[in-house]
Amino acid sequence: MSSKCLYVGEFRHNLDEKNRLTVPSKWRFDGDNEAVYLALPNPIGCVTLYPPAMIQKLEDKVSAVSLGNKRGQKALARLFSKADTLGCDKQGRITLSEKLVQHADLAKEAVLAGSYVTFHIWNPEVFQNYLSTDAEEVDEMSAILTELGL
Repeated sequence: MSSKCLYVGEFRHNLDEKNRLTVPSKWRFDGDNEAVYLALPNPIGCVTLYPPAMIQKLEDKVSAVSLGNKRGQKALARLFSKADTLGCDKQGRITLSEKLVQHADLAKEAVLAGSYVTFHIWNPEVFQNYLSTDAEEVDEMSAILTELGL
C-alpha cells in the first residue's frame, strides 16, 4: 500500500451494527490505522473523507476565515461540530459517528465514491438521485462553504 492514494471508482459495502464500513484496499495506505482521516458532513448529503494530504490544505483555508466573518464562523461551527477523525482498524474498517450516519441517512449499505483526492460515503438511493439530477440546488450552507473556498 502506498502512502499516496487516488480515490477513484465506486464501491458498495455494508455498514455493520457498530457503524463500521470497509475502506477499499486500494484506497488504504501505511499509517491509516491512526486517526488520519477527517470525516465531514457534506451539504450535498454524504460524508466526505479527507486524507492527510488534503487536511493541511483544508486547515489553511479554515484558518483564513476571519473571526469577524459571522456567516463563515457559523458555517464552520455547523460543519465541524458533526465532523470526526478516524482511522482504519486491522480489517480496513472505519467507524462512523452516529451524527455522520444520520447526516448521510446511512443504513445497511453504503456507496463509497472516489473524488480523486477525497472520497464520499453515500446512501445508495441518495447517490443515484444526486447523479441523475440535472438541476443544481445550492443551499445556503453550500454557498457559504464555496465562498470560503472549502
